[in-house]
Parts: sequence; structure tokens; C-alpha cells
Amino acid sequence: MIPVSYAQTSFWLETCGEDLTPRKPLSGDITVDVAILGGGYSGLWTAYYLLQAEPGLEVAILEAEVCGYGASGRNGGWCSPRYPINPDVVERRYDVETARLTVTAMKEAVAEVGRVCAEEGIDAQFRNVGILSLARGEAQMASVRGSYAVYDRLGLLDGGGLLDADALRSRVRIEGAVGAFHSPTGAAVHPAKLARGLARAVEAKGAQIYEQSPVTALSVDGQPGLATTGGTVRARRAVVAAAEAYLPKVKGFGRKVLPMSSSIVLTKPLSKDQWAQIGWAGGEGLGSQAFTVDYLTKTSDGRILYGSRGAPYLYGSATDGGEAAMSRTHTAMREELRRWFPVLGDDDFSHAWSGFLGVSRDWEPTVSFDPLRKIASLHGYTGRGVSTTNLAARVLAEKILGRPSDLQRLPLARHSAPAWEPEPFRYLGVRYVQDAFKRMDAARDAGRPAPIDANLAKQLSAP
Repeated sequence: MIPVSYAQTSFWLETCGEDLTPRKPLSGDITVDVAILGGGYSGLWTAYYLLQAEPGLEVAILEAEVCGYGASGRNGGWCSPRYPINPDVVERRYDVETARLTVTAMKEAVAEVGRVCAEEGIDAQFRNVGILSLARGEAQMASVRGSYAVYDRLGLLDGGGLLDADALRSRVRIEGAVGAFHSPTGAAVHPAKLARGLARAVEAKGAQIYEQSPVTALSVDGQPGLATTGGTVRARRAVVAAAEAYLPKVKGFGRKVLPMSSSIVLTKPLSKDQWAQIGWAGGEGLGSQAFTVDYLTKTSDGRILYGSRGAPYLYGSATDGGEAAMSRTHTAMREELRRWFPVLGDDDFSHAWSGFLGVSRDWEPTVSFDPLRKIASLHGYTGRGVSTTNLAARVLAEKILGRPSDLQRLPLARHSAPAWEPEPFRYLGVRYVQDAFKRMDAARDAGRPAPIDANLAKQLSAP
């Protein structure tokens, strides 16, 4: 086998301060209280809160590669207070009070990530910077005003507000930007340092972590457990499926989430002159109203990270392949970032990578535990996982331990997302929507009417 160079997976893993030598794989059979599939944020946060509540609990985590290898070590570095679905959608599906509770809980999750980093000595470069949801062109401004109006009506602005073009320019100078909705809550982090630091924290609390231990089955001899080629882990109290975008690889979870490709390009540290032209002294998270989604982070060492949806969906929810499409996506993204900031040159880029995030059919996350089967899962963060995993893990820990709190009133604690369509309908539908969103962005940016099938694409994509 060719050794995996984990440091080459992303800039974050390259700069996490560790040599990424894998922990020992599972070898032999063991029995624990809770067995967790997945060494990303979902699994690590779940272990953390289980052990915080019951210090003597026996917890084992099985990771197919190394902790932080998936989205936890490849994301855009946003610790966002935004729930995967917008507050007005939460209000429509549930009620106004649930919408307020959800937004408040997400803001508290951002603070909780920062608190744990400080308490556990995790140097994740956690920085409270806020978010600027901006409009690049007048056509996007209606969406910005709509978001502001929802937060205002629900009484959740917390000091945020609308910025006109001049006010936005005083914060950051972006070509074509005409306004923004500023949210003061929101943080930036070094994702891999957060994941690797959490792994050390749960080990210090007594958890066992086995890396390079891919799970082949979610039960052992008909009992809850995790089977690998090197051994098995039986669980007395719960088995937790925390594989997010890789969940479809697990038998019984093939249609729970869809792995959506996301790509990132990163600049070199910019010069003082370049930053003088860009501004962005506050380092806020930036995102426009593009249907295909974009997000920008200013790193602590003075780089610009630009992320967007990546390669088209792969048949059968595969997460292998598509490298050529990802390379084309990276090229297009560099060109797009230079349109945002014309001061950038062709040689100002240093890194590019891609990964997968988990999307549920209705874009809403799910946290579940069946006490009879002793099977638990948490998934479907739709690109908001840095913060939502923390909230979801606290909800799941309460479910497993039977210690409910007000968190169980939140939508993700009582929601079960519908299954994705079977193939080939899933492939045909997702590819169509991805193409339609690109055409919709192109039309809006050019000042043309939306494509005739725009409403159909929005309906098919939900929520």
C-alpha cells in the first residue's frame, strides 16, 4: 500500500503542528460502554461531553484514517452561528419560539467552542470576528435585506445591522459589493488544530482512539458494536455513527446524507500593500448570496481562503474520484477570487484542496438515539459543522445518558430527515440542480432574468 501523506490533505493539516503519525489501529476484540464511528468533530465532541458528564465511562473511537482527516480538517475555518436552515424556514416548519431557540443555541455553540478551547488549552486560533453576508451587485441585495428582516423580526440582531456600500467598504473593499448584513456573532478557527486538540482532550479524559481502523459493520454478532478487519468493539450502552459525509458507506445509512463536494483555494500571506488595498482589518467571515455558495476567511497568518461548492455529485454517493473536475473547479475559483480582489496576482496562491460535507434531503440536521437497538447517529450539517457538531454532540450525549435538558426542544433533537431518492434518480436530480444553480448565478450576475427552470431547481433542492 502507498502510505497516505495526511499533511498534504489540506493547509490546515499541514500546519496543525503535529507529524500526524496515526495512532495504533484496533487489534483484537474489546468491550466498552460507547463505541463511536468517526474521529471528526461529531465523534470527538460526543466523546467529550459523554466523558464530561460521566468521567468513568468507557469510550472508544474508531477512525478510518486519522482524526481530522475528513471535513473537520478541510473546512473553511468558519465557526458560524448560522443553523443549516434559515430561521424563517425553522419558523415555518415548527414555530416562532423554536426559531428563536435555535438561533440562540447556535450562538451559544460558537461561544462553547471558544470556552472549551480555552479550558482544554487547545490552540485552535479561535477568534470572534463576526460575519458579513454581502451582496455582490444589486441583484443580490434583496436576499441580504431579506435575511436582515428575518433576524430583526425575531429580535435576534444582537447589535447587527445592514451596511450600505460605503459602510461595507470601510470594513473590506470587494469589487462589485454594494451592501451587507453584519452579524457580530461568529468566529474563525484553525480547523485541524481544533480537531487534533479535541482528540487529545478526550484521550486525557479516558477515551481510546484507534486510527486507520475503517469500520466494516455497525453490529457484531447481531449486537451493537463496530467491526473492523483488525478486531471488534462491542458496546454496552450505545454505538454512535458519526461519519457525516462518509455515512453512506455504512450499511443501513446509504440514503441518510448526500456527500457534497466543496473546494477551497488559499493565497500566500499577502503583503502590507495588498492588505492596505483590501482592508478587512476585522477579519469577518465573508459570504455572498451565490446559489452555489461561497465563503471567505482571513487566516491568522494573513492569507485569504476562498471556498465554494466543488466537483459535481458522484454516482452512488461516492467520495473517491472526480479529481479532474476538482482541478477545473480550483482554476475557476482562483479566477473568481481575483475578481473579488483585483489586487491578487496569478502567483499569489499556495494551496488548493477539496472534501465532502454531508447534506440531508431537507437540509436539516438530525440527532437520534434508539435505546432499544442502542444505535445513535448525528449528521447533516450542510456546511455548518464547526459549530453545529458541538450542539449536536451535546444533544446526543444527553440522549445516551438519559439526562435531558432544554436542548431536547431543538429541532435537531426531534427531527428525522427524509431519505434521499435511490439511484439513478438521486444522481440525475442532484446533477440537474447543481447545473441549474450555476446558470442561475450566471444570469443574476449578468443582470439577465432567471432561467425558466429556476423555481423548479429551488423546489427540488429543498428546503
